[in-house]
Amino acid sequence: MTLSVWGPDHERVQVRIDGADHEMRQAADGWWHSDVTVPAGTDYAFLLGDDDTPLPDPRSAWQPHGVHGASRVYDHDAFTWSDQDWAGRSLAGSVIYELHIGTFTVGRTFDAAIERLDHLVDLGIDLVEVMPVNSFDGTAGWGYDGVLWGAVHEPYGGPDGFKRFVDACHARGLGVVLDVVYNHLGPSGAYLDRFGPYFAGQNDWGPGLNLDGSQSDEVRRYVLDNAMAWFEHFHVDALRLDAVHALADTRALPILEELSVETARMAEALGRPLTLIAESDLNDPRTVRPRSSHGLGMDAQWSDDLHHALHVRLTGETDGYYADFAAPDALTKTLRGAFFHDGTWSSFRGRTHGRPVDVEELPGTAFLAYVQNHDQIGNRATGDRISASVPPDLQACAAAIVLLGPYTPMVFMGEEWAAATPWQFFASFPDPELAEAVRTGRRREFGRHGWGESEVPDPMDPATVERSTLDWDELAGPEHRRMLDVYRSLIALRRRHPELRDPSLADLEVESAADGSWLVMHRGRFRVACRFGDEEPPVHGEVVLGLERVTVSTIEPASVS
Repeated sequence: MTLSVWGPDHERVQVRIDGADHEMRQAADGWWHSDVTVPAGTDYAFLLGDDDTPLPDPRSAWQPHGVHGASRVYDHDAFTWSDQDWAGRSLAGSVIYELHIGTFTVGRTFDAAIERLDHLVDLGIDLVEVMPVNSFDGTAGWGYDGVLWGAVHEPYGGPDGFKRFVDACHARGLGVVLDVVYNHLGPSGAYLDRFGPYFAGQNDWGPGLNLDGSQSDEVRRYVLDNAMAWFEHFHVDALRLDAVHALADTRALPILEELSVETARMAEALGRPLTLIAESDLNDPRTVRPRSSHGLGMDAQWSDDLHHALHVRLTGETDGYYADFAAPDALTKTLRGAFFHDGTWSSFRGRTHGRPVDVEELPGTAFLAYVQNHDQIGNRATGDRISASVPPDLQACAAAIVLLGPYTPMVFMGEEWAAATPWQFFASFPDPELAEAVRTGRRREFGRHGWGESEVPDPMDPATVERSTLDWDELAGPEHRRMLDVYRSLIALRRRHPELRDPSLADLEVESAADGSWLVMHRGRFRVACRFGDEEPPVHGEVVLGLERVTVSTIEPASVS
């Protein structure tokens, strides 16, 4: 293959191939091209102008030497797939499982994760959501500080390792959702701006992309091509788009809408369903409204409001953004309409927030529900899970609402057995100054929220990663097995009975006590009753599943086990 790179403002670009420098020729569109043919496995880097600093390819598919090192030519056609009969996995009716490759197993690789996939099949999972796997500086991290979006993190197993993981998932009937980050780049190895006008401004996490300024067409193409490559070359079934509210884009055709158009085209070309799931803080139903209804065309978005309402009901915590969710009807309202803040006052923001969801138009599958996720655990100072603060019977209540409600349910790794391991924030930047800045900033941030510095784990300490790694030996413990049985039973009920995965929000009825101490969801002929306090909820008909605080019953005497 020959090598190309976009560098519109440079007068000279060279490519260093196995130590030898070669001049590149410039085209009218700002792209530079090499006439040298290079085979797969060849290392290369670019030199801009008179600077002798070799830089990795912004579109690199392989970074075996890390984010500061040379790129390596990767041949996607060389991998042998075994998923030729894979027809895809649609979002509707599915249960998602979120995991982080670096802490899912002590092996911290794709191959080690493959060894645990049968556990997910046994649990009843349909889609595996993998937190970001693109290259970032260091060995350990959440993945949201990535800088080379097309290159799979080498310590996890590189591009071949990820393909083996996807192939193994498909062999077991599991679809794969990949978490991608287009709203910012990490603080180390972000060389894009040296090549061209990729950056425009900053957000809370780092430099943002130039999506709507001068010369932004190629920047947008960078995003779109990256997304399509995950679908085409890595066979993923869905993308989860991180914090889309941080995308600064004033174009008439927003990048998200453009992405939905290209995803639909790719789905047609590949002959299988492809899905886009957004994380958005805007509480704007236009995110998931179809393009035909003047929406952005995302298939679904995360529903933090439902998490917050559940969390407050379970724990009683009302600090920060939890304050508004202390209202007794918060959980009921959010179950019925996806958003609690739907044009209402948000004390956390100091303004009104959100817009109502038209429940006649949008199905519950357009919103992801979860008891916890990586953010809602990892962004707590000590990374404590819900099982560290509430008893198992209350966690079962939350699980029943999520798994038997109208929304697309998602389980965070280890939640299904009430894992005792925390999930804390960690990183491993080799630069001592950057490492200290992250360490100090983390402690300062949580100090403002009432935690002492000694309570905040050092994100750079390898012990923080060790603590955050799942302990699969816990499954031998009876208390963990009991929770696993609860999750299996709830997912099995959902899978067997269409009423328990009915996405209609318009048809959902919710009864609740005035003080929020109990709640009953009407799901067709089924009733899902959850007791949060001492008062018993009304139980209708024949009991199908009876737990200490959860009762699933049917109003028709029938064999529905």
